[in-house]
Amino acid sequence: MREESLAGGHGGAARLGELIPVALGAMAAGVAERGGPVPAGGPAAVAAALTAAGGGTGTLPRTGVGAERALAELSHLLAAGSADPADPACAAHLHCPPLAVSVAADVVASALNPSMDSWDQAPVASELERAFTTGIARLCYPDAPGADAVVTSGGTESNLLGLLLAREAAPGVPVRPVCGANAHHSVARAAWLLGLPAPVVVPCEDDRVLPAALAGALAAVDGPAVVVATAGTTNTGAIDPLPEIAALCRRAGARLHVDAAYGGMALCGPELRSRLAGLDQADSVALDMHKFGWQPVAAGLLAARETGDLAALSVRAEYLNADDDTEAGLPDLLGRSIRTSRRPDAFRMAVTLRALGTDGIGALVERCCATASDVAALVAEHPGLRLLAPPALSTVVFRPVAADELPEPDEFVAGVRRTLLEAGTGVIGRAALPTGPDGAPRLWLKLTLLHPHATVEDYRALLEKVVATADAERAAAPGSPVVS
Repeated sequence: MREESLAGGHGGAARLGELIPVALGAMAAGVAERGGPVPAGGPAAVAAALTAAGGGTGTLPRTGVGAERALAELSHLLAAGSADPADPACAAHLHCPPLAVSVAADVVASALNPSMDSWDQAPVASELERAFTTGIARLCYPDAPGADAVVTSGGTESNLLGLLLAREAAPGVPVRPVCGANAHHSVARAAWLLGLPAPVVVPCEDDRVLPAALAGALAAVDGPAVVVATAGTTNTGAIDPLPEIAALCRRAGARLHVDAAYGGMALCGPELRSRLAGLDQADSVALDMHKFGWQPVAAGLLAARETGDLAALSVRAEYLNADDDTEAGLPDLLGRSIRTSRRPDAFRMAVTLRALGTDGIGALVERCCATASDVAALVAEHPGLRLLAPPALSTVVFRPVAADELPEPDEFVAGVRRTLLEAGTGVIGRAALPTGPDGAPRLWLKLTLLHPHATVEDYRALLEKVVATADAERAAAPGSPVVS
C-alpha cells in the first residue's frame, strides 16, 4: 500500500514529493478559511469543528482513509484552527513565525530521522551538530577557547541544565539559587526538580534586578550560590544589568547563569549587541532560536564557558557509548543531553545560519526591535492607550486608558483581550506588573513582535482594534454615561 511508503531510502523522496503538495494545498485552504490570526469562537467552536470533521470522537479508527485524504483533511483542519504567528495580529507570545528554509530543512531531517543518542544512528548529523554548537559557543564566548554548547528543547531545559551544572560544581554542598522577581517560572521549577533550595528572590525595578538588593541577598547566603540573571524577560523584554551582576558574582564566589532565551540572539545584531554586555562573563547561557531565530519549536541551546562543566551530563549505556567504541573514536553523543532519543534539531538551525549568516539573523532581530520602538511611539501618541515604557527589545506593553476609569480595571483589561481572542481578530498577551499603589500588580496588554516582515501599519490596525473594543466594552459597562 502506498500509505505504507517510507520517507527515506530509495523512493522516499519521490513519495514525499507526491504527498507534500497535498498537505500544503490543504494548509493554504485552511489559512484562507480562518481569515485571521486565530479561529473565532473560542474553545467551544474549535472543539465543534474537530467533531464535525470526524476527529473528535476519541476513538482510533480501525480502517484508514488513505494518505492523501488523511493529510488533506487534517492539514486543512489544523491550519483553519491554528493561532498563526505569521499573522501580525498574532502577537501575544514569544512564538515566532518560522522561516520557510528552516521548515524545509526540518522535512529532510524528519524523513531521514537521525536519532541523536549514538553516532551509528546519526553520523553526519552529529558532526553538523558539533560544528553548529561550537559556533554558538563562540558567539556567546568570543574570548573563551574552552567554551562549548549543547542543544536543548528550549529555555526551560536550558535553565534546568544551568542549575544542574552549578549543583555539580559543588558536590555534596547545597547550592542556593538566587534570581530576580522577573525570572522565568522555569527557574523555580528547575530548583525543585534538582532538589535545590527554593530560590532567593531579589526585588526588581522596571523589571530589572536591583544590584544592591542582589548584593545583600548574596551576603546572606550561607554556602555556594548560583545567580540566574535574565536577558529578555517574558513580561517586558527587559535585560538585567549583566556587568554589575557578573561583578557581584565574582566577589561573592557565586556562579552566574543567564537566561537569554529571548534576547540572546541579539548578539548577532551590531546595533543591539552592546545591550548584552557582560553576557560573556556568565558560566552558562540559555538561548532559544525558536524566538529570535525563526525556527519551529523546539530550538533551544545552552552554552557553557568551560567545556569541562558539561561533563556533568555524562552517562554510560553500553549499547550506546561503550568504552571500547569511544576509545576507538566513535563520538559519545549520550553525554550531550539529558535526553536519550532526540531529533536532529541542530540541522535546521545550521541550515538557517548557513542561508542567512549571523548578519542576516541580526538584521531580522534589529528589524523587529525597531518596529517595536515605532509601535511604542504610536501607543504613546494615542489618546486611548497608555504605554508602560519604551521597549527594551521587541515587547510593547500598554493598556487602554478606559481601564483607568473603572473600579475593576484589571478585569476590564482581561476582558478586552478575551473579546479580541474570541472574535478571532487579535491575539494579544497579558502581563501582571507591579505598577499599582504600593507596588501592587496591575494587568497590562502586551505585544511581542517577532514577525520580521510586519510593518508599523500592521500593528496600527491591531491597536485600533484594541481601542475600539475597549470603547465598546466601556460603553456597555454598568454606570457608563448614556449618550443620546
